[in-house]
Amino acid sequence: MNKVIKHRLDVWEEEPVYWELVSAIDKRLYQSTLPKSLIELIKIRVSQINKCAYCIDYHTQDALRHGETPRRIFALSAWQESPLFRKVNVQRCKWQKK
Repeated sequence: MNKVIKHRLDVWEEEPVYWELVSAIDKRLYQSTLPKSLIELIKIRVSQINKCAYCIDYHTQDALRHGETPRRIFALSAWQESPLFRKVNVQRCKWQKK
């Protein structure tokens, strides 16, 4: 898959400062106590909403590498109705309360 889709903004080229800021946020996220698989699930979901095939593919590979299951990735677009995500929601709520 190509790095840049023609109809999309090439963030690396057009907005390098923005890309540096996003990279810093990403680095901080990975230093947090959030499970890496959850971070990647969130990135996949955002990529689905943005309809970015490259990003969906990229973050799916990362999620699998961090131990996420294919079944949960397949169900991600319907996460609110899926029993596969209840545990994550409970953990997230507990984490937010701290």
